[in-house]
Amino acid sequence: MLHVPPLVSTLTIGLVLAFSLGVLAHRLKLPPLVGYLVAGIAIGFTPGFGTDVNIANQLAEVGVILLLFGVGLHFSVQDLMSVRAIAIPGAFAQGLVATPLGMAVGWWLGWSPGAGFIFGLALSVASTVVLLRMLQERRLLDTERGRITVGWLIVQDIAMVLALVLLPGLTGLFQEGQAAPNLAEMARQTAEVLGKLAIFIVGMLLIGKKLIPMLLHYVAHTGSRELFRLAVLSIALGFAFLAAELFGVSLALGAFFAGMMLSESQLSQQAATESLPLRDAFAVLFFVSVGMLFHPAIIVDAPLALIATVLIIIVAKSAAAFAVVRLFGHGRTTGLIISASLAQIGEFSFILANLGMRLGLLPGEGRDLILAGAIISILLNPILFAVLDAYFARREKAAADAAEPASPAEVEVEEELPTREPIHPTTLEDHVVLIGHGRVGKFISNALRERGTPLFIIEDNADDVAALKEQGIEAVSGNAADPELIQAANLSAARCLLVAIPDAFEGGQVVEQARALNPVLPIIARAHSEAEIEHLIKLGANLVVMGEHEIAKAMIGDVGDVRSPTRADAGDAAPSPPDAKVVVVAADEVQ
Repeated sequence: MLHVPPLVSTLTIGLVLAFSLGVLAHRLKLPPLVGYLVAGIAIGFTPGFGTDVNIANQLAEVGVILLLFGVGLHFSVQDLMSVRAIAIPGAFAQGLVATPLGMAVGWWLGWSPGAGFIFGLALSVASTVVLLRMLQERRLLDTERGRITVGWLIVQDIAMVLALVLLPGLTGLFQEGQAAPNLAEMARQTAEVLGKLAIFIVGMLLIGKKLIPMLLHYVAHTGSRELFRLAVLSIALGFAFLAAELFGVSLALGAFFAGMMLSESQLSQQAATESLPLRDAFAVLFFVSVGMLFHPAIIVDAPLALIATVLIIIVAKSAAAFAVVRLFGHGRTTGLIISASLAQIGEFSFILANLGMRLGLLPGEGRDLILAGAIISILLNPILFAVLDAYFARREKAAADAAEPASPAEVEVEEELPTREPIHPTTLEDHVVLIGHGRVGKFISNALRERGTPLFIIEDNADDVAALKEQGIEAVSGNAADPELIQAANLSAARCLLVAIPDAFEGGQVVEQARALNPVLPIIARAHSEAEIEHLIKLGANLVVMGEHEIAKAMIGDVGDVRSPTRADAGDAAPSPPDAKVVVVAADEVQ
C-alpha cells in the first residue's frame, strides 16, 4: 500500500477538515475561524489522522509571511512613522503590564522566575493573523485606528525578535547553580541584534525600495501571468528568508518590509490580488496548527490558572492599551477598538513557549496555558467586537432619542467614529453602478463620464477610489460581494449594474445580491468561459459579455474589408500597409 507523505496528508486533511467545519460554523452564525480551530483540535486528538504538528506549524508560518507581505503592500513608510509616537509606548506598556502579572501567576503555581518571565512575555504580544483578519473584516485596516494598531503590532514583533535572541543568554540569571550572565556579552548581543536590524531596514529603504518594484515591473512586461505570480511569491518568501538568515529578523517582519517597499509601485494592488488565494489558505493552516497543539486536560487540571491567563490577555492588556490611547488624546471608540484588536495572543507566543521549554525554563503546563489562552482569546475576539457594536449602538440610540445630551460622555459618543468603518449610501438616482475599476472598468467609466452619465463605482483598490473621489466621482473601497457595499449603491433607483471584475465567483455573488434587491434591474456581467456565462445568467444577469467572443466578432466582421496588397497592385514600389483601425466593443453595444 502506498504511503502518503506527511506533508501531503497534513496539508490535505488540515484544509479539508477546516473547510468542512468552517462551513458548519458559518451556518451556525459563528466566525469560520472557530471551525478552523476545532478542526485542529479534532486532528490533534484523533489517532490515525497521519498529520504532523511540526509540518503544520511550518505551513502556518508561510501563511503569516504572506499575510504580513499583504499588509506591507497597503502600509507605507510614512504610515509607520506617523504612528511611532503612540505605537512604541503602547507596545511596551502592554509588556510592562502582562509580564509581571504572568510572573505572579507563575509564582502562584510554584514555577521558577524564568518560567514566569517567559510566560508573562508570551501573554503580552498579539496574534498577527487574528488582528489583521479582524481589521480587514471591519474595513479598518486603512484608517487611522488600523495604522496605529498595525504599527503597535510591528513594534511588538521587533521587541519579540530581540527577546528571542537574548533569552538564551539570560538562562543563567533564572536557573540556580549556573553562573550569572555576562553583562558585557549581553550588551554585545543586544548591539549586534539592533545593528543587524538597522542595517536591514536601511538596506530595504535604500536598495529594496528600488529593486523590488523594478523586478516586478520587469516581470509584468513579459506578459506572463504565471511569472508575475511567481515573482510576487519569490519576493515575499525570498526577502523574508534573507531577513531571517542574514539579519536575524523574523520571517514575518522581513515579508512586511518587502511588501512595504513594493507599496508605492502601481503593481502593488495586482501583487496583493495574486498572493491572496495562497495567503488565505495558509492562514487557515495557522489556526489548524494552533488547535493541534491544544491539550484540553489543562481546563480540568488548572482551571483557576487558565482563568487568570485569559484575564491577563483580555482584561489587563486591554486596559493598558486603552489607557495609552486615551493618554495620547484619542477618543473612547478608538481606544476600545485598539484594545479589543490586541486582546489575544498568537504565533510569537508559541515561539516563546517552545524556546522556554528547550531552555529548560518553562514547564509543559506553562505551554498548555499559553495555548489554551490563545485559543480562548481568539474565540472571544469576535465576541468582543460584537459587544462593542451593541454597546455603541445602544448609546447612540439613547443620545438620539434624548431631547438633549444627558452628559458630556454622550456628546463624545456622538462625535466618536464607529467601531466599523461606515459605508454611506449614495443619493444618486438613474445612475450606473460599476463594479471594478481595472482595465475594463476604467474604459467603461471614461465612456460614461463623457456622456455625462451619473456613476457609482465599487473598487477594492483604495488608491483608485481616492483618485476617483478627487475627480468628483462617487466610489467606495472594498469587496463588492459585501452586502453593505451593494446596499450603499442604491440599486433600487439605478439605471443598470455593470459587473466588470474578472472573478466570476465574486461577480456571481454581486449579481445574486443585486437581483434580490431589484428584480427588474438590468445587469451586465463579464465572464471568461461558457461555464461562467451560464453561472452568471442563472444568478440573474441579463447579459454576459465574454471578451473572446467580442474579439472574434470584431475580427470576423472586418475579414471582408481586409485584402493584402500585391506587388502587381503597387507596381515596383514596396506595398504599404493597410490603414490601421481600432475596434472597441463597449458593454452597451453588445447585442
